[in-house]
Amino acid sequence: MTLAVDSVSLVLGDGDQQVTALNKVSLTVEAGVLCAVMGPSGAGKSSLLAVCGGLLPPTSGRIAIEGNDLTALGERDRARLRRERIGFIFQQSNLVAALTAMDQLLLMAHINGRKPDGAHRERAGRLLEEVGLAHRASHRPDQMSGGERQRVGIARALMTEPSLLLVDEPTSMLDHSRGGEVVELLARQTIEHGVATLMVTHDQAMLSWADQVAEIEDGFLGPPSTPHLKGGPPDET
Repeated sequence: MTLAVDSVSLVLGDGDQQVTALNKVSLTVEAGVLCAVMGPSGAGKSSLLAVCGGLLPPTSGRIAIEGNDLTALGERDRARLRRERIGFIFQQSNLVAALTAMDQLLLMAHINGRKPDGAHRERAGRLLEEVGLAHRASHRPDQMSGGERQRVGIARALMTEPSLLLVDEPTSMLDHSRGGEVVELLARQTIEHGVATLMVTHDQAMLSWADQVAEIEDGFLGPPSTPHLKGGPPDET
């Protein structure tokens, strides 16, 4: 399995200010599966993404990515695994204002200490085509819509051929229609690229694109279930 979270707890703060952000959370996400996690503000959704991405060490428990025990790695090895095997997609696209869509993707090669070559450009072009933005390759973020920027963010996250995608509220800045397009795209890319995708969202209308849905509240994560109507959000008529 790609992602295995085993009885993970995360305690933040000290003394009387301690807060249990995650309480013995267990979860598995296989390659090609989109798992959505729902929950109210402060429930632990962002904390779950942070520990799965190696950004915060859990207080207890174990996290494995493709069998690699993330919790046993030192900071340098954890950072390397994060760069090479994990793709992040944020609420806002976090694109570099001065770079074109193509250059946003090629930047990932620089981050990994490589000079972009023809193979990188070919992959970047193919990913932009997959997300429907080949014709926008030379455009900067201020020349694109919010939905287009999120699509570039998805392509950028896939540039390093990750095994795990961590997605934080991808529709929060978009209207219902554009949000549905973005989550549909995520679902399709999850299957086509064979990645495990863990997405936290507040938007219940997007859940039917997921293969699994789990609810988190006060740091407790319930067992995942399968949506009754997989394949897209219901019509608003």
